[in-house]
Amino acid sequence: MSPPAGFDGVLSRQEWKGVVDFAHAVNAEIVTSFAISPGTRDTNRVWTPAQARRFLDYTKSVGGSIAAAEFMNEPTMAMMGGAPVGYDATAYGRDFKVFLPFVKQEAPDMLILGPGSVGETVGDWGMATKTMPLLNTRDLLAASGPGVDAFSYHHYGAASERAAGTGMPMTSAGDALSDEWLARTDQTLAFYKHLHDEFDLGKPIWVTETADAACGGNPWASTFLDTFRYLDQLGRLAKGGVNVVIHNTLDASDYGLLDEKTLTPRPNYWAALLWRKLMGTTVLESGVPMREGLHLYAHSLRGHPGGVALMAINTSRTQSVSIDLPVESERFTLTARKLEHRHIQLNGQELKLGANDEIPLLRGQPTPAGRIELPRGSITFLAILEARNGN
Repeated sequence: MSPPAGFDGVLSRQEWKGVVDFAHAVNAEIVTSFAISPGTRDTNRVWTPAQARRFLDYTKSVGGSIAAAEFMNEPTMAMMGGAPVGYDATAYGRDFKVFLPFVKQEAPDMLILGPGSVGETVGDWGMATKTMPLLNTRDLLAASGPGVDAFSYHHYGAASERAAGTGMPMTSAGDALSDEWLARTDQTLAFYKHLHDEFDLGKPIWVTETADAACGGNPWASTFLDTFRYLDQLGRLAKGGVNVVIHNTLDASDYGLLDEKTLTPRPNYWAALLWRKLMGTTVLESGVPMREGLHLYAHSLRGHPGGVALMAINTSRTQSVSIDLPVESERFTLTARKLEHRHIQLNGQELKLGANDEIPLLRGQPTPAGRIELPRGSITFLAILEARNGN
């Protein structure tokens, strides 16, 4: 189906109903953004809510709801998102002030996120093309004024190899375990936290899009090598006070948690399951400073009051490290025969779906108190039921 004038694509009713049905099936909530291309605008190029109203009305008609939404996708790179030529922060602020009362009237239960910026902290993303200037978040916030329920941004530490030649920053598989690469998560969070505080927003912080690299992810995003970035990022963001992290994507391109053709779980999918199974929502202090080769994160143990979950990441490709625990625990260690393999092991057993695509039981290995060795290039969760954690 060809899109009408002023639009670059078509989202059919059948496709969107599939999203609503999927959300119901997996007990998920929908977070999205709205069309802002020239076809949504009046003769003065001001955004109008006509398309957004139809979108919301149809969602309700098929039993769906939108939990939260950004006005537009990545306004710092507005032209990439379909905005008119010459779109700037002033235009964004003007349009947001149309969007805000519309949402309050038509979808009062939907959280408003924003601005959903990207590309300001790692490399010169604004040089991607000469015709796509990078707007800055400070100007967007100043122009739009208050109104968001949560401050949102996107983070990619680099662009995919498939974007070579665009001028955007690249990275390599050789850097995937380096502290410099992993710390880019903290750099971006610090940048946006500063703006969040400068504008005295007093709102939760959400990362509404992230993966190893923009433009579909690097080839190793589908391997165990990227699981270190994924889990370390979750640990860093939780420790930094971020409330929600949304990973890009579930089953598209190299950075999908599932293979898009077979829906086979990739290493990051298994990592997500273990994080959700063990790491509770209360962040604790591990007492072990982060150092090259060992990143240790502590949370409450999900589903076990008083328990503690530790996540110990050994980023060394050559050396094992060890930690001492004064109490017994259950151990869940993720490894792979090679870091760039798409199959991983839990405590030495390959993780895979059952005969009818059942998720296997993720069993821990009882581990006595004492010294625990963490193999090179491994990620270990430790569930401590008798930690007597008062938080």
